[in-house]
Amino acid sequence: MVFIEGVVIRHSKGLYDVQTDGQVVPCRLRGNLKKEFVRHESANIRRIRQAKRKRVSDPVVVGDRVRFERVTEEEGIIVEVFPRRSQFARPVAEGREEHVIMANLDQMVIVFAAAEPRPDLWRLDRFIVVAEASALEALIVLNKMDLMDDPSREHERAEIHQAFHVLERIGYRVLYTSTADGRGLDELRAALVGKISVFCGPSGVGKSSLLNALQPGLNLAVSEVGEVTHLGRHTTVIAQLIPLDCGGWVADTPGIRQLGLWNVAPEDLEVCFREFAPFLGQCRFNDCIHLHEPGCAIRLAVERGEIDERRYRSYAQLRQETPPDR
Repeated sequence: MVFIEGVVIRHSKGLYDVQTDGQVVPCRLRGNLKKEFVRHESANIRRIRQAKRKRVSDPVVVGDRVRFERVTEEEGIIVEVFPRRSQFARPVAEGREEHVIMANLDQMVIVFAAAEPRPDLWRLDRFIVVAEASALEALIVLNKMDLMDDPSREHERAEIHQAFHVLERIGYRVLYTSTADGRGLDELRAALVGKISVFCGPSGVGKSSLLNALQPGLNLAVSEVGEVTHLGRHTTVIAQLIPLDCGGWVADTPGIRQLGLWNVAPEDLEVCFREFAPFLGQCRFNDCIHLHEPGCAIRLAVERGEIDERRYRSYAQLRQETPPDR
């Protein structure tokens, strides 16, 4: 009996397309893999302090590395799923169960526009928190930089650069791009090589234009922006990995816009703000949540200018919005 290893690149109607050695083999699951199971997972494999048991009803998802055997020349059957190094999941059933959307992603490419629409830094922080909690590297892309070349926008340009330099100072990579003049595209293409990346960001920031510029012909369909919500509706109905000529993969998945704060318990938000790390454990009280408590090392660091005040206020807002973990 010969077993073959590969990566699930698409899942639809009970069939899993597994890519291996340049071939794509449609596979089904072996019977005992279909049973619902409980997997011991951490919301953030690298940082979250205590792993939480969640009921998972997705034994195989796009991005999983699997082992299968051929049952015919055209089809196979998946017999084993390898451990995941990361996963992108959202809670369902009142938080007692989670739906894993994709596995083994390497990075979240968070795209915002320099203008039209103007970047919402508070929303950007939410995307970064989801990346941190999902154990994904966050690559931040500020697109439409050509719009900032207008001399009348000099003050606006300075404000935006200052805001994004804050993120660069705490260790995030920021790329400044434009599909109109090609700036930053070579750096972005190089950042995708050999990695599985998921592109996220608000509607209208140019995600599809960026992907088409990086790989002509790659057109992830997005419907028109809604007149009331002003949010683009992603028309993808199945999750899939799309290969890039540069050697990487782009994850295309439904529902990516409704990020919310998946799998982030209130007590874990502090470790999703990486600039807090040097000060954690230094508060007067062990159960300090860094909002109003006396002797809080985080708030003192904000007062000394060692933590950006706007980023701290973003943490405080999220800390009060996030429902208790169940």
